[in-house]
Amino acid sequence: MLQPVYEEQVLHELRSWQKQMLRKPTLANWLAKRAQQKINAIIPEKVHQVITATIKQMIRAVLFGAEFTTRTPTYNYSLELQEVIIKERIEFYKKTAAAEGGITGAGGILLGLADFPLLLSLKLKMLYDIAALYGHNISHYKERLYLLYIFQLAFSSQEQRTYIYQQIINWEEQKHLLPDDIHQFDWRTFQQEYRDYIDLAKMAQLIPIIGAPVGAVVNYRLLDKLGRFAMNAYRMRWQEQKKRVGGNIV
Repeated sequence: MLQPVYEEQVLHELRSWQKQMLRKPTLANWLAKRAQQKINAIIPEKVHQVITATIKQMIRAVLFGAEFTTRTPTYNYSLELQEVIIKERIEFYKKTAAAEGGITGAGGILLGLADFPLLLSLKLKMLYDIAALYGHNISHYKERLYLLYIFQLAFSSQEQRTYIYQQIINWEEQKHLLPDDIHQFDWRTFQQEYRDYIDLAKMAQLIPIIGAPVGAVVNYRLLDKLGRFAMNAYRMRWQEQKKRVGGNIV
């Protein structure tokens, strides 16, 4: 049986993304990490503590928050139709995040700091929508953990990204090896990688005058990246599911 044209295109994009996940860190990656370390040394420790606590508390709240699990999983749609709807949702979140970033960026340091939890909430809500639209029941605890792995893939150093990617290969088997206690999740690494990635992109948003356009552009790009990573992470599960049921995956 011939592979549908759209599925062939998806597999091509997926393979390219998978190679990206397994790339070795480049000199640019190393330089970016060094730059981040210098920025971290300048920022007051109290600011770091507030951001870290916010990330940890918000994500834990979202993991168990009923308001984020209201979307009913979408079943029996073709992959192409699923992804048409998903791309529309991603565009909605990108535009919403850009508007939010522009407003908070125009408000100086105080509103700029408020952007962190607001943007985090948008990212997580988008991931919940994408998961449900791919037909996954996000009321299940392990499905929510998968969202955290996607989050880390998008917003981590290349070295950490490769490690996380290897944890989600053959997810249906891997998930049974994961702890059921959320407190055993590696929050320390999660927070630090996210902060290091986001700080470098977002600190300019705190600067008067340029904060608004920077906030809008950066937020838009961050949501775009997260959306692309989420789609490919779920495409990988789609591919694995097709193989399990004897589908024509080449």
